[in-house]
Amino acid sequence: MQTIPTRDQADPAYTWDLRDIFPSDEAWQQEYDALSRCPAAVEQWRGKLGRSAGDLLRFFREDDALSVRLSKFYGYASQRSDEDTGNATYQDMRSKALRVLVAIRTASAFVVPEIIAIPEESLRRFFVEEPGLAPYKRPIDRIRRRAPHTLSDECEALLASAGEMTNAPEHICATFRDADLAFPDVTDKNGVSHPLTNETFVPLLMDADRELRKKAFETYYRTLGGFKNTVAATLDAQFKQLRFQSSARKYASTIEAALDSTEVPVPVYLNLIETVHANLPKMYRYVALRKKCLGTDALHMYDVYTPIVPNADVRIPFEEAKTTVREALGVLGEDYTALLDQGFQSRWIDVYENVGKRGGAYSSGNGYPHPYVLLNYKDLLDDMFTLAHEMGHALHSYHSCQAQLPCNADYVIFVAEVASTCNEVLLMRHLLNATEDKKTRAYLINHFLDQFKGTVYRQTMFAEFELKMGRLSEAGETLTAELLEQTYLDLNRLYFGPDMISDDEIALEWARIPHFFYDYYVFQYATGFSAAVAIADRILKEGAPAVADYKRFLSGGCSADPIALLKIAGVDMSSPDPINAALALFDSLLDEFEACM
Repeated sequence: MQTIPTRDQADPAYTWDLRDIFPSDEAWQQEYDALSRCPAAVEQWRGKLGRSAGDLLRFFREDDALSVRLSKFYGYASQRSDEDTGNATYQDMRSKALRVLVAIRTASAFVVPEIIAIPEESLRRFFVEEPGLAPYKRPIDRIRRRAPHTLSDECEALLASAGEMTNAPEHICATFRDADLAFPDVTDKNGVSHPLTNETFVPLLMDADRELRKKAFETYYRTLGGFKNTVAATLDAQFKQLRFQSSARKYASTIEAALDSTEVPVPVYLNLIETVHANLPKMYRYVALRKKCLGTDALHMYDVYTPIVPNADVRIPFEEAKTTVREALGVLGEDYTALLDQGFQSRWIDVYENVGKRGGAYSSGNGYPHPYVLLNYKDLLDDMFTLAHEMGHALHSYHSCQAQLPCNADYVIFVAEVASTCNEVLLMRHLLNATEDKKTRAYLINHFLDQFKGTVYRQTMFAEFELKMGRLSEAGETLTAELLEQTYLDLNRLYFGPDMISDDEIALEWARIPHFFYDYYVFQYATGFSAAVAIADRILKEGAPAVADYKRFLSGGCSADPIALLKIAGVDMSSPDPINAALALFDSLLDEFEACM
């Protein structure tokens, strides 16, 4: 039986090197001591922001410098704790870092009200008197735009000081899922035992052995079901804190509050759901095709991940994946691939699973001094795509941090999934162009179809579930396990259609999705995928001009609103057209897949 190593058994060559942020834990502790004194320094600016153009410029420059320090400080602690979520030392480090962030945010609570209080005439004069303020016009405008939702200094300080409490539901559920939740091993049809974890669950569901898939599926949800009331209570607490925050800031709903912070209109979210609903017959066609290809009379939810092209599954070692990803992204230019090489060679990536390591994958988003990527690589085709995806995030962050001041470098979530998914689309197009073999093409198209299924349809289903949770909570309902199960099961039946058996266990899937604690995040996977398909298509058709526009987008940070930034790359996400176009491609891929088979 394959065993999962502990952190100290991991090969250092395949772990990230955090010494680029701090040379040691002791150096981080010194910064902790220094930053612990910063709230008092921030307080010294109270009452001075509207006094003169010079004061306002000095404040923003100091704030930029502090934000870089905090990004490195919290990033180091967070990533150390993610290496082993059972390590008490690093969990304490992360808690300390969060306390410092909350203390500084609390001390900074006066900033937004003071900037909003500056008379318009005075502000116009400041920009004339001090040209150095020009790069800060965008963050100032963002602050003043939210004036109707900004409170008094005292109330802003109170909300900021509640930061640790409002983060508690996500932290509690993440700790439970990654550190405490344990599953029994499962055996395949030959009696061979396989470890079942959050990270091995989907790979087991991809296995050709249907008995193993069924056992993994039932064992996972039977085990998780023993804690469903705890997870439901935590999710209920999450929506209660969202209601508190949105109500305090005078928003009509939790979704309005969440999306307003990223300047995304609520109709964009609702339009996604409506547009995907109109395209559900394409999803039903996919499900019927999967059922036919697997040759089963009854298609179950544990049959969703396994490849439907027989004997085509391949193992892709990490070193091979790096080479292929680099080749695929060569269309983005030598400067882009040089950055990829730097990340590959300089240990930006934490590659393999170890005991207690945080599940899933992410890019740190911290561009100072450079981003980091966490993976749990399993040598699967999907893992190679995850590598391309997360490096897309990482290089987006790198470009933005290099091109923008810190106040404009942190792009919003709505555009975050575009660069990552564009890399995936370019990788898929590269792989398809490299072969004429029908079996290989069918295997790759199957993977591409699964991306559409998992990213556009499934994430929209998640988004609709999250919308329903918000509305139920706002109507005074308690989000009990029973209510969540029934709501989720109904949606699963709607999205997968008549040819899929929605097994009772799938009603619990909400309990394993960490993104439901991310405040209306998941819809952006679907919108991002749709935008990425359009951008990748333009890059492959137009070449250099499209690449140049794309890199302008990557370097944009939050220097414009997200809809405007995407228009730079040639995509208008205020329209349903990109979603319809992406799902039209999905339909044409179904045609080609049937022809290959």
